[in-house]
Amino acid sequence: MGSLNSYVLLALALFTFQLLWFVRAVVKKRNDVADVAWGLGFVGLAWLSYTMGQGSNRALLVTVLVTVWGLRLAFHIYTRSNGKAEDFRYAQWRKEWKHFYLRSFVQVFMLQGFFLFCIAWPVLFVNIEGPVSWQVWDVLGAIVWCIGFGWESIGDHQLTQFKKNPANRGKLMTTGLWRYTRHPNYFGDAVMWWGIFMIALAIPMGWMTVLSPLLITYLLRYVSGVPMLERKYAHHPEFEAYKQKTSVFFPFFPKS
Repeated sequence: MGSLNSYVLLALALFTFQLLWFVRAVVKKRNDVADVAWGLGFVGLAWLSYTMGQGSNRALLVTVLVTVWGLRLAFHIYTRSNGKAEDFRYAQWRKEWKHFYLRSFVQVFMLQGFFLFCIAWPVLFVNIEGPVSWQVWDVLGAIVWCIGFGWESIGDHQLTQFKKNPANRGKLMTTGLWRYTRHPNYFGDAVMWWGIFMIALAIPMGWMTVLSPLLITYLLRYVSGVPMLERKYAHHPEFEAYKQKTSVFFPFFPKS
């Protein structure tokens, strides 16, 4: 089976996966199940592409890294939303959109699938394109991935613990990693994909997969991550002061 055929089969598998989650969203009457599907989609693509390749150690490395990230993220989002109302973004779209189910299918689930496939490209590339001897890029990429995973998982944990405390009801999280960036979880997510890309650089033509970290960084910083969440907190009484002294994305010491 040629590489092109492998990518086509992976795209078809992802289309089917997203279609099934769209059906689940219709049945559950909540489109935020797409957020749980996001991490799981990467895990599924990683292992499916791994079975299509030659099973190199590098392929196993990136597949395991993506699995750890994807399962943690899916579990975190599920436990955060379970038993609660639909996420505010999707609830707002439910009110505003005409032809709601058609737009949901195309704009939420199919578009998410397209972005997912593009962002997963370094993983698919490493898994399918064949083994190459270990290089310094593998070590550097794994280190960068661990740094990103730490920022995302610790940031999420700190926020979860903050919200569990009744004394913090209505307050804004401004301590821990959130003291250095308003979005440590988004920053960590982007860093992880730069790490995966660095591992892909160990393979000839791996530089082509740079679309992945560029795309996820842009989406998180300028489209679906930072802007949407900050619009939610725009009228919070503590947000303006927090915004003035805290870096929006890249961690830095707060302004005095």
